[in-house]
Amino acid sequence: MDDPRLTPARGDLAAKYLEGKVKAERFVAGEIFEVSGAIAPLREAPSTDAALLTQALKGEHVTVYDRNGEGFAWGQLNSDHYVGWLPDSALTRPGAAPTHKVTAIRTFAFPGPSIKLPPAETLPMGAMVTVMREDDTFAVTREGWYLPLQHLAGIGQREPDFVTVAERFVGTPYLWGGKSSFGIDCSGLVQLSLNAAGAPCPRDTDMQQDELGRPLDAVESKNLQRGDLIFWKGHVAIARDALTIVHANAYHMATVIEPTSDAIARIKATGLDVLAIKGLKP
Repeated sequence: MDDPRLTPARGDLAAKYLEGKVKAERFVAGEIFEVSGAIAPLREAPSTDAALLTQALKGEHVTVYDRNGEGFAWGQLNSDHYVGWLPDSALTRPGAAPTHKVTAIRTFAFPGPSIKLPPAETLPMGAMVTVMREDDTFAVTREGWYLPLQHLAGIGQREPDFVTVAERFVGTPYLWGGKSSFGIDCSGLVQLSLNAAGAPCPRDTDMQQDELGRPLDAVESKNLQRGDLIFWKGHVAIARDALTIVHANAYHMATVIEPTSDAIARIKATGLDVLAIKGLKP
C-alpha cells in the first residue's frame, strides 16, 4: 500500500500521476507554487490547530491539488514529497529561480543596508532566496531585503560534515514536526543537516531507517563513528563519535549532546530498544 504521507490521494481527489494506481472521484494535474513565507506549517488537516506534520521553508516548491477556499491548500512538497495542508497565505506563484540559501541557523532580512534597521523577516537555515545584486556586505534579494552575505551560500554549496551542522542546533527547542532553529524534531534535525551537506533525506524516522545508509552489525555498533545514525521506534540520533550523540528529543525538550550509553539506557527504561544502527559512510 502506498504511504499516505507521500501519496497525494483522497477519496474525492488525487494527483493525475496516480491515475490507474489509486481510486478517487477525480484526478488533477496540480499547480506549482512557491513558499513565500520564512516557514510554512504543513498540517494533517486544514486547521490551525491540526497536527503539524512538517514544515516547508522559503523557496521550496509545492504542487497544489486543492484549495478549500478557507485559507488552506492541499499539496505535496517537491523536496521530500510529503503531503498535507499549507496556509494559502504562505504560497505564491514561482518567481525567478533561487540563487542562494541560508547557511546560518537563522538570519535577519533587513529592509535596507543597515543592521540597525528593524528586520523585515527572519529566515531559517535552508531557506532559499533570489539575490539580485550585492551591496557592500549585503545581498539584496528580489523582495528588496538586505541579507548578510556571511549567512548565505550558493544553492549548490555543500557543507563538508552534516554532523557539524546538527551540532549548531544544540539548545534549539524541541518541536514535533519542526525543521528550523525556532523548533525542531529528531528526524527534522537529520533531514536538515543531511540536506545542508547535499544529501537527500526522507522526512520521518521510519523512512530514514529504511532508506539511509547500510546496517551495522553487532560488532560495528560498539564502535560508532561520526555520522552513524541510531534508530529507536519513533526516534533517531546522530553519533558524534564513539561515545556521544546529538539529537532533538522530547525528554530534554531540546537538541542536546549527551553520552550515547545514557540515552540508550534512558530510552530502554521506557520499553524501547535500539532498532537499528545505520552507517552513512561507504
